[in-house]
Amino acid sequence: MTRARRLLAAALTAAALQIPSASAAENPPDGVVTWGASADRMGDAVAGRGYRMVVHTSAAGRDLRIRLSNAFGDRPVTFDSVYAGVQQQGAELVRGSNRRLTFAGSDSVTVTAGTTVYSDPLPGKLSAGTDLVISVHSPDAAGPATGHWMAMQTSYLTDGDHTAEESGDRWAASIGSWFYLDAVSVRAAPGTGAVVALGDSITDGWQSTTDLNRRWPDYLARRLQKSSSTVKGVADEGISGNRVLTDGPGQSALNRLDRDVLSLPGVRTVFLFEGVNDIKSHTGVTAQDLIDGYRQIADRVHAAGKCLVVSTVGPFKGWSEWDPAAEAVRQEVNQFIRESGEFDAVTDFDRVLRSPYDHERMLPFFDGGDHIHPNDKGMQAMADAVALDSLDCTDN
Repeated sequence: MTRARRLLAAALTAAALQIPSASAAENPPDGVVTWGASADRMGDAVAGRGYRMVVHTSAAGRDLRIRLSNAFGDRPVTFDSVYAGVQQQGAELVRGSNRRLTFAGSDSVTVTAGTTVYSDPLPGKLSAGTDLVISVHSPDAAGPATGHWMAMQTSYLTDGDHTAEESGDRWAASIGSWFYLDAVSVRAAPGTGAVVALGDSITDGWQSTTDLNRRWPDYLARRLQKSSSTVKGVADEGISGNRVLTDGPGQSALNRLDRDVLSLPGVRTVFLFEGVNDIKSHTGVTAQDLIDGYRQIADRVHAAGKCLVVSTVGPFKGWSEWDPAAEAVRQEVNQFIRESGEFDAVTDFDRVLRSPYDHERMLPFFDGGDHIHPNDKGMQAMADAVALDSLDCTDN
């Protein structure tokens, strides 16, 4: 399906399915997402706490904006001081880089329960591959906090408002999660687009090396930067333990598709790599159930005028929940993904990761140690297997 035909069909498809399109989700601002992380419930918020969060950008551009999320809150939360700077080392910032962000011209913003809010554009350039630091403080945070638990990145917290300080002295406590921040966007070069990786703990980066940005979407972002592709933005919307069909660790892919994917600015293609948690959980999910879930995602992504690339489900023999029945479901699902022709493109991570001597098991060289999550080498091999032209979403 060409992009022109997809856009022509989008309104009719959305109406026929009676499902939310991208326009029914939050209306994204102009620009391209350069970093993203899925929102989830994080336990009880703490008033008066500051968070200094390190994120790694993909697309270069100007006028960065951040998105703050209170998606899982049950009451409003106010942020009275928000800054953006560049990491020097640890919690210390590059001298002169830390600048205040505003919201509709104000230094503070109140985000109502269940919503998100974008900052005003911050003038200036932001390079690809920057270790950007967003510091936020809330005087009144309470109830359920919103954030991303498994960041695979060290960030920092403090008591009181030290967001304007470039020194890391007041930010001695380290954390492995992001709080309230779920997206960063920039005004990129004309024609620049983004891809969103929608997945589970493998996409989230578990078993990759912390603080080195070695998740497979990170490797993909570096490939894209060196290529002639107009896709430069990469958002990693993986959640550890996530499923396609049912809520569990995080809302299901079906339930979070609008917020975590379609509401992000500049998205051209969605890359879906998810399903192993549905299969191995032994809840009675059949191959047809999972196939129907993929089809629903495809319908909604196409209704939003975007492309969908789907990957086969990787091998996991040796993981405690593996058994022949689960393997049979995986094989049937993978056959559908490879042969159905219902997606704009397919990437075969199963073939990339599996052992040539036992197709049900991950190649030991790529195994992070638990037989389901790839190590850094496996993550890189996955990213290298993605056909970059499949992400352009022009003539697919």
